[in-house]
Amino acid sequence: MYPHDEIVHISDIFLDLGFMTWTKYSFMIMSGIVVAFLLGIREGKKLGIYSDIIIDGVLIVVPISIIGTRLWYIAFELERYTSGTFTENVIAMVDISKGGLAIHGGVLFAFVSAYFYTKWKKINVFATFDLIAPGFMIAQAMGRWGNFFNHEAHGGVIGGTMNGDAILSLDNQRAFLADTLHLPKFIVDNMYLIPKTGGAGLNYYHPTFLYESLWNLSGFIIMMVLRKIKLTRLGDLFAFYMIWYSVGRFFIEAMRTDSLYIGNTGLRAAQITSLLMIAGGIIFLILTRTVFKQKKYHVVVEELKKQNAEQLVENNL
Repeated sequence: MYPHDEIVHISDIFLDLGFMTWTKYSFMIMSGIVVAFLLGIREGKKLGIYSDIIIDGVLIVVPISIIGTRLWYIAFELERYTSGTFTENVIAMVDISKGGLAIHGGVLFAFVSAYFYTKWKKINVFATFDLIAPGFMIAQAMGRWGNFFNHEAHGGVIGGTMNGDAILSLDNQRAFLADTLHLPKFIVDNMYLIPKTGGAGLNYYHPTFLYESLWNLSGFIIMMVLRKIKLTRLGDLFAFYMIWYSVGRFFIEAMRTDSLYIGNTGLRAAQITSLLMIAGGIIFLILTRTVFKQKKYHVVVEELKKQNAEQLVENNL
């Protein structure tokens, strides 16, 4: 029998300076934003969206996106944030140190604000969305590890429950993670927990944060390949993001124990939103080939490269 009672969970604190602490949750979110930013700077040059435009955009879009993730979460958990005094409610609403961000709100606010930003800067909205989408995908893959350190965004008890009790023994639950899925020990150990949202109690739970992180990472890799494929048009990466992320999220959400619900309908908000995003992605693909006919991605890159070369020659004359 494995000594489950001797398991020591990973701390959720990344840096403790005494007068302030930096959690691993926020560290992973910030790291994802930084990686997305650096990728955007690198690819932006190829699309004619240069660093000064990207930096200004990040300073505008990222804060709006973070606000969106919080507002989306609060909207579906409103009772939790209206039960105290006005001051207590406000403090609770702005305190994200323990989680409480819903990525769909961030996606909506980010792309809407990016749309208006492109209009202001007079840059191609399709190219901008294609620039943002891969960054979002890899940032979300990294951000899920913040949920891991926060012991949230996990699934149900391994093997399920019956009348509130786990069907499998703790050893069999652990064996599924360690021997069937071959997960590293630090993940297996930290899936032995008591869920924050209540439930069956101290058991091993499905690491849905990991399932989604790997799904998003796979999507990011595919997007890097799509950039090189000559059939890809401007707007396709954004559409792919909408569809790929949403397909994975729809199925993984069904496994989670901490879903946000639409009122008392029993419908999971993330699943309904995912279905809408899949439909939106498909419609977007059709529109970029009919109404808003877009050039091939590689053609735009090659045209800009040629333009820059000619400009360089002119400057040297």
